[in-house]
Amino acid sequence: MLTKLEKAEQRWGGSNSLIDQWLNNRRKLLIQYFTLAGLAPYTRAEKSLPSTDEIKQFCAQLVDYVSEGHFEVYDNLVSACEKNSATSKNTAQLLLPQISKSTDLALDFNDKYSEMADEKILYQLDGDLSALAQTMESRFELEDKLLEILHTRHSLKA
Repeated sequence: MLTKLEKAEQRWGGSNSLIDQWLNNRRKLLIQYFTLAGLAPYTRAEKSLPSTDEIKQFCAQLVDYVSEGHFEVYDNLVSACEKNSATSKNTAQLLLPQISKSTDLALDFNDKYSEMADEKILYQLDGDLSALAQTMESRFELEDKLLEILHTRHSLKA
């Protein structure tokens, strides 16, 4: 996922300040994910469960990322598509419902882990992180399709 992010940053970085911010926030989310999951290159010194604070910070970053997409970035991307091409607008309108499906899983993860009434729930964390990673990877691919539409069909210089 980090490699794909680096490619996205190389391809679209610098074309629009909102997109730069969005990709930067994706990077922050991925770093927190890899740290929380204990995956390279952000492995833990000790083999231990993450702290509740680490989990809550990740949940906050996750909600911020999906919210930013829905309430800031997608609206601007769709508006740019609407202004420039009916084909782009139609493609964007097809992608957004697919992206929204991943939002539900992300919010379910947040609801489950942000309050953690029972620490026994941590036994499910690895499986839930794995499912979340698969969902978010699919989301990133869909988001990148939106970016590609704008990059190839429209000038996004801001």
